[in-house]
This record gives sequence, structure tokens and C-alpha cells, in this order.
Amino acid sequence: MLRRALKWTAFRSLSIDHLRPLLSSHSSPSNFSSSTSLRTPTDNFTDRAVEDVAYPSITPSPPSATIAIDRSGLCNPPEHSHEATADSEIVRHLKSIIKFRGGPISVAEYMEEVLTNPKAGFYINRDVFGAEGDFITSPEVSQMFGEMIGVWAMCLWEQMGQPNKINFVELGPGRGTLMADLLRGTSKFKKFIESLSVHLVECSPTLQKLQHSNLKCVDENGIGENATISTLAGTPVSWHPTLEEVPSGVPTIIIAHEFYDALPIHQFQRTSRGWCEKMIDVADDSLFRFVLSPNPTPANIFLTRRFNWAAEDDLAKLGQIEVCPRAMELTESIAKRISSDGGGALIIDYGLNGIVSDSLQAIRKHKFVHILDSPGSADLSAYVDFASIRHSAEEASENVSVHGPITQSQFLGALGINFRVEALLQNCTDDQAESMRAGYWQLVGEGEAPFWEGPDDQVQIGMGTRYLVMAVVNKKQGAPVPFES
Repeated sequence: MLRRALKWTAFRSLSIDHLRPLLSSHSSPSNFSSSTSLRTPTDNFTDRAVEDVAYPSITPSPPSATIAIDRSGLCNPPEHSHEATADSEIVRHLKSIIKFRGGPISVAEYMEEVLTNPKAGFYINRDVFGAEGDFITSPEVSQMFGEMIGVWAMCLWEQMGQPNKINFVELGPGRGTLMADLLRGTSKFKKFIESLSVHLVECSPTLQKLQHSNLKCVDENGIGENATISTLAGTPVSWHPTLEEVPSGVPTIIIAHEFYDALPIHQFQRTSRGWCEKMIDVADDSLFRFVLSPNPTPANIFLTRRFNWAAEDDLAKLGQIEVCPRAMELTESIAKRISSDGGGALIIDYGLNGIVSDSLQAIRKHKFVHILDSPGSADLSAYVDFASIRHSAEEASENVSVHGPITQSQFLGALGINFRVEALLQNCTDDQAESMRAGYWQLVGEGEAPFWEGPDDQVQIGMGTRYLVMAVVNKKQGAPVPFES
């Protein structure tokens, strides 16, 4: 049955003979999942009416002590309601910030507090991944995803001249599933494995412990110390709160899978008086609500920058826009490091190769909920603006080149996922083969799986075209696979 699924799209095979043992290995599958709830945004974005107003020039001004509230012309999401309950710790914290400021906070600050507040942030004290969590990511779907990322990393390492030491960095590694599958899959390539020093950028103590366990780490001095070793491949592992704290000076390979989508965004709306930032305030009934700032905010600097990268025709059609300063700054840091140390970065996420207008979403227990409903109990994420990433990298350094984005289906197919799935099928039980087929479709398929025979509410949804892949590499190394053509 899987072979019928393989006929849906033709993939280029990776013409690197020495990697064929990795793809064709008859090792048993290590993890399967037939769950269908993916961390992908809804398709039914609301297109708001655009006022017939010429695009104004934006001159940022210093923020005032208080922010006046203007609700005229605000594009509100659908009404939501929930029964009054005692405020959670994060809700009390958000309300105290608003009260102290004497006015509303930005959507970006709301996102940052809700997701990464040290005491009550969504990511900090829980495992949010997998069927028992709130959403499922590609590494949780099938071991093949991490294995294909390993193929890409080995190819880049070869283009770099097979250096003896590599900083291998993953941003936001979740449970550590991707890294575990990558190390397990490449463990037979001793020279590559021996060059790696793994660095996990993770701010959640709970997830650090999960990563430590899933990578089968042993250490003498505790999590995050240099003595920590992953027994999957004998590789040293360390943890860092930010990319800046990862040691520099040696070639670096960076993986950012579903990391950019959780970075805080600012939302702006076009009004009769120009572009106004959407803010979050507390209403008279003590519930959160959206309002508009009547004056330019500090984030207008990044709005102006994003507009400078856009075509006038695209701007004329806009009623709303999202900008992500943190993504711009992170990309600049990545580009500068790759420029000075060599190496490359792989960015995989859902998004657009252009302006993003209104994509912010909240997911709780695999279901979409209102963004302002029970803050801290749902994941918040937004479409990634891949065009913005490209411009940020190219402006940061002339020594890097940006490739893509291409679809996840094209990326995995070119790296040889078809060879790998055929090899795994030779050592599968019938139940495992069925899960393999479902996992394969989720990774490379588009829309609903045509072969699905189960309940309608569990239909397999493919991520093959929803997710995009972009690479940023040092120009000296040439174009990475599979971006050569």
C-alpha cells in the first residue's frame, strides 16, 4: 500500500554513493506515530477590508509613559467567551504589567510572557509535544525525518572539507527526538560523529531533562556540563539558553526546526490615519482584548524595515501585517557566525516566502482556540516570513548565501527518503508498515491522505507543502544539497 503512495510524486535521488548505506540500512524502525494532529496553521485566514488610504511615512517616536486606547477601526477576531475563573499565575502577571504600564502591551510581549515566562510559561514546565501534548512535529511523526536531516548535515560537512571539529547546534530541540534520530542514523560514519560537539539551545528545564533522557546522556557533573555524553554515538552534549552562549571559533551547523514560528511577532493594522500596532489590554469585564495604539511604537522601526523589502504592489493590498524583530535579529546572528566560522544553517517551518498578514494562532490539545483564551494553556505560533529571513541574512553579511525556500516534500525527497522508507519496510511488522505509510504521508504529502480509511476526525494531513525549508551557508562552501540547481 505504501508503494501506491510513493507514486504520488517523483523525487530526485541523492547522488552521493557513500550515503547509500544510511538510506538503505535494514535497521528496525525506532519510532512510529499515527497521530494526525500537526502543528500547522489553519488555512482560513480572514482577509480584512483594506481602507483606501495611501501608505504613510512612518517616523517612530519615543513611547509615552501611558498609551492611549483607540478601538476605532480595529479588526477584531471572532467573538470568544469562557466562564469566569480564578486568574492563573500568568494571567495575574500579564494584568500587573498592563496596570503598571498604564496601558496595553504589544502582541509580541504577550507571546513572550505566555510562552517563556520563567515561572508559568507554556514551554517551561511541561512536555507539550506528541499525542499526549498539544501538537505533533515532524520528528515525532517518523524517525525518517531526523535521519534525513542527518544526511543533509553530513553533506554540508563534506562540502566544508570534513573538519575535525564541528559545533552542531539545534535551536529549540523539543524532546530531543530529531537529534536522537540524527545521531542514531549517522553513528556508523565515525569520522563525522567524532567531529561533533552537540549544543542544544533550550530555556525549559523540563525539556532539558527530556532531551537528556532521550539522547541517553550520561554525565558526572549534571545536565549541561561538558562532561555530558550521548551514548547514542559517544557525542558530547551541552545546553545553552541562547545561541550567543554557544562557543564560537569553529565551523558550525545550525538546525532550526519549528523554532522561528514561536518567536514573538508584532501585528499592525491599516487605519484611516496610517499603520497602527495592535495591542492587548484588559477590558472592564477583566478579560483581555485587542486595541490599537494611536501613536507609533518602537516596533515601527522594524515595520519600516520590512516595508523597504516589499514591492509597492504588495503593500497596496495589505490591511494587516506581522513583523518579527526577533527573527530578524536571530538570522543576523546566524549569518555573522557562519560568515566568520564557516558552516551553515537549516531552517524548517511553516510560513510564506513573502509578507505575512494575519497568521497568529493558538493550539491547545491539538485544537485551535482563541489567542486570548486562558493565556499560558495553549501554544502560540505564527507563519514564518521566509523573505524577511533572506533579507536579514544577506544584509548581515556578504559572505553568506541563502538558498530556498523549497517545500519539505522536495527537500526530503531529494535527500532520499524514498530509499529509506523502502529499506525500513523490509524489517517491519504489518502494523509498523501501516504506521510507516501514515508517517511518510504526513511528512511529504499534501492535504488529506487519499488512502485514509479510518475515522474522519483522524484523517492524515500531509505537511509536505505546508512546511518550507531554507538554508544559509558560507559562500566558500558552494550551494548545499539539495539546493544546487
